[in-house]
Amino acid sequence: MSKAIRLYYDFLSQPSRALWIGMKLSKTPFEDCPVALRKGEQLTDEYKKINRFQKVPAIVDGDFHLAETIAIIRYLAGKGHFSEQLYPKSAEARARVDEYLEWQHFNIRLACSLFFRDAWLFPINGLAPKPSAEKIKKLIKNVESNLTLLEQLWLKDGFMVGQNLTFADLVGASEVNQLKICQYSVDGEKFPKVTKWLERVREASNPYHDESLAFVLKKAKQAVP
Repeated sequence: MSKAIRLYYDFLSQPSRALWIGMKLSKTPFEDCPVALRKGEQLTDEYKKINRFQKVPAIVDGDFHLAETIAIIRYLAGKGHFSEQLYPKSAEARARVDEYLEWQHFNIRLACSLFFRDAWLFPINGLAPKPSAEKIKKLIKNVESNLTLLEQLWLKDGFMVGQNLTFADLVGASEVNQLKICQYSVDGEKFPKVTKWLERVREASNPYHDESLAFVLKKAKQAVP
């Protein structure tokens, strides 16, 4: 009998949450291998043997080691570990999911990651001073420019791709939800489609959505000095 896939992740990592939720929803057998980024566990020599990039998430499947979320999604889908809904088999439907997964890197992911980094991660760890109100305003403007793109380009049928939850939604929602740690909430009047979409993703992926986000909500109560 083959060994279960080992999943290395941290719930503070947006892509980790998306992948973990997808594996849970698909009932993919896996061994929980949490990596505490806040303790620098990803920087150890032991973890470097797992993932040479020393980031999360990562998987080990037998003797095969793989990093990078999108690569992991495609690999596990290719081995039949995900439902056809989450990562479609048909060429056109899969291409639409892939289109979002490629698009998001330098758009919503970049904007949300910079906000998270500059407004919370660096200041809370003493790596940078607390940003000025003007800096926060610029970070929010960048995020909201990308939320506008979600409204206009992607959220036409309830979810990112059609009327069902896919990995495009799990990955996208994880990025936006990360901003809760920065005390930022999406304005339902300015972004009604995004607001309703986030709730649809939550409903479609619970109880795992709330379980994975609990740590972020806990850290959101930790004030930036």
